[in-house]
Amino acid sequence: MTQTTAPRVRTLVLLLLAAACALLAGAGPASAHAALTGSDPRQGAVVDRAPAQVSLTFSESVSMDDDSVRVLDPRGKRVDDGGPTGTGGTTYAVKLHAGLPDGTYTVTYQVVSADSHPVAGAYTFSVGAPSETSVSATAQAAGGGFIGGLYGVGRYVSYAGFAVLVGGAAFVLACWPRGSGVRVVQRFVVSGWLALTAATLLLLLLRGSYTGSGKVADVFDLGLLGEVLQTKTGAALVSRLLLLAAAALFVAVLFGAYDKREDEERRDLTFGLAVGGTVVAAGLAATWAMSEHASVGLQAGLAMPVDVVHLIAVATWFGGLAALLVALYRGPADTPVPTNAVRRFSAVAFGSVVALVVTGTYQSWRQLGSWTAFTDTRYGQLLLAKIALVAVLVGIAYFSRRWTARLADTAAVVVRQRGKARGEREKAGAKASGGSKGSVTAKDTGASKGSGNAKGSGSSQRAAQLARQRAAVDAARQKRQRDADPHRFALRRSVLAEAGVAVVLLAVTTVLTQTEPGRTQEEATAAGASSTAPSTPSTGAVTLDMPFDTGGQDGKGLVRVELDPARVGANDLHLYVEGPDGTAVDVPEVKVALTQEAKDIGPLPVAPDHITTGHWSASGVQIPVAGDWEVAVTVRTSDIDQVTVSKNAQIG
Repeated sequence: MTQTTAPRVRTLVLLLLAAACALLAGAGPASAHAALTGSDPRQGAVVDRAPAQVSLTFSESVSMDDDSVRVLDPRGKRVDDGGPTGTGGTTYAVKLHAGLPDGTYTVTYQVVSADSHPVAGAYTFSVGAPSETSVSATAQAAGGGFIGGLYGVGRYVSYAGFAVLVGGAAFVLACWPRGSGVRVVQRFVVSGWLALTAATLLLLLLRGSYTGSGKVADVFDLGLLGEVLQTKTGAALVSRLLLLAAAALFVAVLFGAYDKREDEERRDLTFGLAVGGTVVAAGLAATWAMSEHASVGLQAGLAMPVDVVHLIAVATWFGGLAALLVALYRGPADTPVPTNAVRRFSAVAFGSVVALVVTGTYQSWRQLGSWTAFTDTRYGQLLLAKIALVAVLVGIAYFSRRWTARLADTAAVVVRQRGKARGEREKAGAKASGGSKGSVTAKDTGASKGSGNAKGSGSSQRAAQLARQRAAVDAARQKRQRDADPHRFALRRSVLAEAGVAVVLLAVTTVLTQTEPGRTQEEATAAGASSTAPSTPSTGAVTLDMPFDTGGQDGKGLVRVELDPARVGANDLHLYVEGPDGTAVDVPEVKVALTQEAKDIGPLPVAPDHITTGHWSASGVQIPVAGDWEVAVTVRTSDIDQVTVSKNAQIG
């Protein structure tokens, strides 16, 4: 039986370490939570004259410094003048040097989104005509590398520490008040406090390098740390440390004054500790809610308190489950977890699951926005995995509830047997003492005079040693008797399985908090920009803006040609016609011709189909070779008024 019921907590610890290592090994740059939804000049655009500034528009507000946006000429020299300035909430602009020559320019940006995650990207535009450039339009490293992986592990440990601290304390107060005197439970809750404190300090030190250069040396830069303290995330981490000081006082009272009280006095103190503990737990949860996903986007004022409830429900369930597991496997034989404590936790866990379902449903709607986002975005796919794990966890919990209902409380049996054994030992000791009284002779008495002190000292040591041995044997016997209950054995196994799934679920949740919400990604895609910052030189849709004037009435406007993917082979061509005020207008006829003079190819005619007001398109437009192509557009605004305008575009 001893071999069969050997503790399996080491299995859970190994699973926890494996999840942390997976986060570290597989950590890449954090997904952009603020997406670039627009720019001027546009990505791949060819403009006639050099613009006075470059502006970037994001899906949410971002934090920038003087080095966040760079504009580089074809030789890699910076041509931006001064730091970026906000021009409208989510739009930021950087001025350019005057008189820039023709060629291809590269714009790189590295900012921090309002939900605390770094965002980086790059794209190109051209002045006059595209040219070769020595600059690679590759996104700067943001949130990746060793520092990014270490930061991700720190986030995981902080979530786990919060769950252990809050859930373990809730388990003691709500389910097993006598557990406050059990040493293994005390160590478990204190370990949660230590893990959360250490992880918070680590995140605070890593934050500057994580959102910046990603260099290990920057972790120890005090100047950078000072800048972090002035940000929203830095303030949240400092607030968490202050709240952890209050949590330390709460833990000291829980395992100190509370444990020493009698049952009646303990009930009076329970209410005060419950109120104080709830306030501290809510404050700790708010440090996440006020600095991450819930603090930005749709209905932020409602999303933040909902997120606080969600986090506390997760901690109460997972942390209480882990505390129960530790008590079942490592608890002392003379203080087994009683049946009523397991039943109370079952009720608490059920309430936590209900809260998770309600708050999780709201969060899913808020972050996804559509059913297609479940399958079409990485956030939605991770959320489906999380839902599946929660379903598995609830299924295992169902079996745990069944074993709890059948659980025979062996505590009273153990106590009775222990008392009976003690009584038998006392009787045997008294009988031995009485039998030896008459055998004591004067000789014995005289002989003992000189050595009585030494023998008495040796006898007392021997008695103490025998008492310890008997206590160890009694404890082992009581543990075997306790573990012999098949229902308790089954409960321990099911709780261990629950805890194992919870470890994996916590890892998925940590990755989910670092992934771009599906709603943001879809909005960015609809706006025509990639929500995950481009990591390769732009070979996407080339956009050409060409003003025209046919000379007749209503003959002025702008024609825009978009060629996608602007590579050798089949391409999609979209053509838009706008009036002087920027509104879409129809004209009697538009024609397109593609020419490459260097290889004497063309003109290749393209006859686009009219789609809607001001919009024409053609699919399968064949471009035979890469190179500098002239795109000519003929616009006819009346029976006699027409004009041909053209621009060059680099294809392939």
